[in-house]
Amino acid sequence: MPLLKIPLIRKTTLFLVSAMFSVSAMAVDINQTIRLANQGDAEAQYDLGLMYYDGEGVYQDYAKAFEWFEKSANQSSPYAQYNLGVMYFTGRVVRQDYAKAFEWFEKSANQGFSYAQDNLGLMYYHGYSVSRNYEKSAELFQKSASQGYVKAQSNLGLMYEKGYGVRQDYSKAFDLYRNAANQGYAEAQHNLGVMYENGNGVRQDYSKAFDLYQKAANQGYAKSQNNLGVMHIKGDGLPQSYSTAKDLFEKSCRNGFQGGCNNYRKLNQR
Repeated sequence: MPLLKIPLIRKTTLFLVSAMFSVSAMAVDINQTIRLANQGDAEAQYDLGLMYYDGEGVYQDYAKAFEWFEKSANQSSPYAQYNLGVMYFTGRVVRQDYAKAFEWFEKSANQGFSYAQDNLGLMYYHGYSVSRNYEKSAELFQKSASQGYVKAQSNLGLMYEKGYGVRQDYSKAFDLYRNAANQGYAEAQHNLGVMYENGNGVRQDYSKAFDLYQKAANQGYAKSQNNLGVMHIKGDGLPQSYSTAKDLFEKSCRNGFQGGCNNYRKLNQR
């Protein structure tokens, strides 16, 4: 199941560019950003919001970050609109409000911003502030994925694998997962590994499943750590090793996967 993962969008700003030079040049760029923001420049308002959010060149102040993002968003900056959506969704500074998060993600998505399209698709998928709608979710994932956004490619792959909002198609799911996995996206590596392990849409191949789980596990992906542990318990395509499995279940548990915790506890009871 895809999760709503919403990183704040950052881009190169006047301030960040200046960091490669001198402190005095940095101060000039900060002052210039503030001056332009106060004059109503939408990009400078967005940049200033980022500076306050990260505490870069100014004291960190989420309330001021929200204020400047809002000014920029009201001038139709898709990045600021997206970041407002993030702040409303997570309840950062403002009261958590899925309806407002949806509103700002939608405005950003309607301007073609791929991150917003993906998150809007996830809100339709989970039914946050709207009725669950897999068809709409798949449509938004497609728009985002077609722009090369790796997370949307993986999410669209899941829709094709499960037949949510689209006709089930293992071949399309495989291609989407593979494309995202080749870009290093852990969730796609894991999902592709599951397809190889279970032989869904591809010839069953424990070796390829293991390699993909290992790549995702090396990035701290808890479900892959758990699945590697299970493979070591069963000896599927590799030597059986309870000690290795125990270590993997422990890592999976520490990374937040309850299945890993359960397996770790069971193994300790042997």
